[in-house]
Amino acid sequence: MNLLVSLLNDSERVDALTPFEWELLFRQARAAGLMERLSELLNDDRVSVPECAQTHLASASVFFASQQRIVHWELFQLKEIFKALNIPLILLKGSAYVVANLDARRGRVFNDIDLLVPRGALEKVKNALAWHGWFMEEMDAYDKQYYQRWMHELPPMKHIERQTSLDIHHNIFPITSDYCPDAGLLLREVVEINGADCFVLSPEDMVLHSASHLFLNGEFENGLRDLTDLDLLLRQFDKQQDAFYPKLLARAKQLGLMVPLTFALRYTALILRTPVPADALNELKVASGIKIRFFDFLFKRALMPDHPSCNDRWTGLARFLLYIRSHWLKMPLYLLIPHLLRKSWMRMTGKAGHG
Repeated sequence: MNLLVSLLNDSERVDALTPFEWELLFRQARAAGLMERLSELLNDDRVSVPECAQTHLASASVFFASQQRIVHWELFQLKEIFKALNIPLILLKGSAYVVANLDARRGRVFNDIDLLVPRGALEKVKNALAWHGWFMEEMDAYDKQYYQRWMHELPPMKHIERQTSLDIHHNIFPITSDYCPDAGLLLREVVEINGADCFVLSPEDMVLHSASHLFLNGEFENGLRDLTDLDLLLRQFDKQQDAFYPKLLARAKQLGLMVPLTFALRYTALILRTPVPADALNELKVASGIKIRFFDFLFKRALMPDHPSCNDRWTGLARFLLYIRSHWLKMPLYLLIPHLLRKSWMRMTGKAGHG
C-alpha cells in the first residue's frame, strides 16, 4: 500500500487511483513531508487529477509558494549581514537548492536555513546575527559544552520577531566522529552562484552532505523526502557533468564518506529507480565492506513514510537500531555513555535537553 513511492516512480498511475487511494496517498505524503513535492510533480507531469484531490494539491502549492517568499526574504537579510562582515554566505541543503536553482528545490519545504561558516569566524558571525535579532535559546552549561566541544554547529538560532530559524555549521558532521571530514576541503571547493551574492557546496559535496545527513543521523521522519533530494541531485548532476560518478566516488574517498555514499546510491536506485551506474555501485560495495543485507532490512523500512499503511512489525525496531547506530557513529564510547545516561535522566525528570 505504499502509494507514495509508486507515484514518485510513475506519476501516470494517478489515473487509476480511487478516492480512498487518493486520501491514503495524501496521508502518506504528509507523513513523509512530501505533500508539496507531490503537488509539484503532478503539476509538472500534467496528469489528470480528479476534483476531490485538486484542493489538497492547490493548498500544498500555496504553502510552498509562501515558504519560498519567506526564504528569499531571510536570504536577503543574511546577504546584507555577511557582506558587512566580508564573510562568504555559504548555504546548505534546502536553501542551497533554492539559490542554485536545482531540481531538488521543487516542492522542498524546510524548517530552517542552514549555513556553513569557517570555524574561526563563528563568534564574529554569532555576534553580528544577534545585532540583527537572531538569538540562541537558553541552555545549561552541559548543553553549551556539548555544542562547543563536540558538535559541528552552533545551537539553533531564532529571530526574535519573525521566528525563523538558522543552523550555523562549521562542518557537516560532529567533530567527535570518524566520519567528520576536513572542513577546509569543503570550503576550498564551494561554488559562487552568479548574481546571488552567496555560495553553495560543489555538486559532489552537496550529494555527500545530503547522504551523510540521511544515512549517518538517526532521524527518519523525513527520510523519504531526503532520499528524493538525493535522487533529484544525482539525476541532474549526472546530466550536466561528464564523468560525474567517478568524480563523486573520488571525492567520497578523499573525505572519508564512502559509507554514506554507498547507502545513498543503493537506496535511491532500489526505491526511486535512480539510474546509478552498476560499476559505481559495485566499486562502492567492495570499498566500503558493508554487510548490505542487514542494512537492507533496516533502511528499506526506515526510509518509508512514517504512516501505519507503510509500516510492518519490524519498522519500529529498524528505526530504533538506526537511532542507536547514529549515536555510536557520532561519539566515542567514553563520551557517548555519559551523554545517553544524561539524556535518559532528563527525559525521566521532564526536562528538555539537546543532542
